[in-house]
Formats: sequence, C-alpha cells, structure tokens
Amino acid sequence: MTLLHLFLQAAGGGLPFWITLVGVILVTYFFMILPEQRRKKQQVQFRQSLKVGDEIVTLGGLHGKIHALREDTIVILVDKGTKLVIEKNAVLMEPTLRLKKEPSDKNSVQES
Repeated sequence: MTLLHLFLQAAGGGLPFWITLVGVILVTYFFMILPEQRRKKQQVQFRQSLKVGDEIVTLGGLHGKIHALREDTIVILVDKGTKLVIEKNAVLMEPTLRLKKEPSDKNSVQES
C-alpha cells in the first residue's frame, strides 16, 4: 500500500469522504460565490449606467442629484448650490433603485 492509502484509511477516508468534500465545495460555490459574482456584476453595470440628473443615495445616506460625472467620481447636488464630490463606489444600488421606483412626492416632506 502507498502512504496515501494508509493516510486515508487512518483518517476514515474513502469514497464517502470525497463525496462529502465535493458536495461541500459545490454548495459553497453555488450558494455563496456565484451569487456574489452576479451581484458585483450588477453593481458595475448600475454604476456605468448612471447619468446626469439621476437621483442617488450614497453609502453615508446622502440623497442627491447627479450634477457631473467623471471617471471615478461623481459631483452631486445635495441642496440649492451645495455640491459634493463622491466616489462612484459610494453610490448604493438597492436604495437608489428603490428611490427611482417610488413616486417622487416632494411636497409630503415638511420642513420645520
């Protein structure tokens, strides 16, 4: 017998061990790695599709309208005349898409 056979027998190896190992790897790939890759691809496509005039939500919770786009940064208009420069990576996809789906009823917000 080879050293590998002795090691597998001592460790309780054999066919059930390898089937379990392959199963764990497949489950990890299909339930963790693949969805993460899809989500990252969607985020890249979302950030590339941003255009001037879109309303966005940033990582810090700021809401604003895109005033200018640069290669890696975005200039957003937060309030009348207040502009901020942020990284494109700071734009959140889910809240921004939710903001686009909601009817914009700006009269419902009352200032004190």
